[in-house]
Amino acid sequence: MVVDTGSLSATDYFSLDELLTEEERGVRDRVRTFCDADVIPVINSYWQNEEFPFELLPKIAALNVAGTTIEGYGCPGMSPTAAGLVSRELARGDGGLTTFFAVHSGVAMTSVAMLGSEEQKQKWLPPMARMDKIGAFALTEPEHGSDAALLETAARLEGDEYIIDGQKRWIGNASFADVTVVWAREENGKVGAFLVEKGTPGFEATITTGKTSQRTVLNTDVTLEGVRVPVENRLANSKGFGDAVRVLTPTRHNVAWEAVGHAVAAYEAALAYAKERVQFGRPIASFQLVQSKLANMLADITAMQTLCFRLSQLRAEGRMTIGAASLAKMHSAKRAYRVVADARDILGGNGVLLEHHVARHLADMQAVYTYDGTDSVLSLVVGREITGYQAFS
Repeated sequence: MVVDTGSLSATDYFSLDELLTEEERGVRDRVRTFCDADVIPVINSYWQNEEFPFELLPKIAALNVAGTTIEGYGCPGMSPTAAGLVSRELARGDGGLTTFFAVHSGVAMTSVAMLGSEEQKQKWLPPMARMDKIGAFALTEPEHGSDAALLETAARLEGDEYIIDGQKRWIGNASFADVTVVWAREENGKVGAFLVEKGTPGFEATITTGKTSQRTVLNTDVTLEGVRVPVENRLANSKGFGDAVRVLTPTRHNVAWEAVGHAVAAYEAALAYAKERVQFGRPIASFQLVQSKLANMLADITAMQTLCFRLSQLRAEGRMTIGAASLAKMHSAKRAYRVVADARDILGGNGVLLEHHVARHLADMQAVYTYDGTDSVLSLVVGREITGYQAFS
């Protein structure tokens, strides 16, 4: 017996759509239409070949979403909920494309908006909002990932220039970005941010190959040898590592939403497949074990989306803490990974084929589970906030 579910959305089981403004729905629908029409039909070949889909950049720019919550300077100034929906819908299309956008629109543009002088904002934000200029963000190093505060890249002042030496790792977009926000330790021991423009001598970005996750984003190893940066390219209001944390905290909000997007894509694929795949003379959607998996997947998605909606409200009110953002990212990444793995299981042997998309999302979730804070480290961030004790140095 097939039951008519009426107007129930496949993944909006608690009608959270009713909480959105018309503007937020419009943003969501623009990005979803773009992904359905332009990303999903072509992305598998890019993923398989470990290539970035440069052909899609003009279409992403036309969405007018770069800069998300930043106000002024040609940026859309959207709500945190709308920004989260952008991450969710892009991830429903492809994780690597989402990471590209998060690096450019998220941490790179946010660094300039949050820490730049008025002159720096006027120079960089409008062309970055139009995506005429692309940004990158260089914080992590070969020996410093979770302990990024101990970074060793050094910047010393010499006349009217800073000279930067060091190495960075897992730096998305840096091989083609017009500007890279490089975090380095100054002679006084404090960490600052520097805008290194494309073509600056001594800056070399080598594309990382052989990845089994996020294969469409171009991560790089960056080497800086005697890189000379004008004094005016130091972000004026970057005064310590705490400023890097302030830039990264909203990113965890967006990554929590991104995880939802991977889960939604996998669930939609598994549900459609279960209704069509016939075994033992019946669609596998009619079997108890499959229905149990789908119900639990939907429960996880509903919980993730509800958490992300509330986190967005807190961010809009200026009440989102580092712990709250960390909890949302930790929870969403863990639950989304489980949802995508269950989707892969429902598809059986066909689940390993790129044509069904689930395998790609499962692989990409491996990276989402790790970046912007591993599950273990984020649990300690939350633990510190709820106990008052820091369990890591």
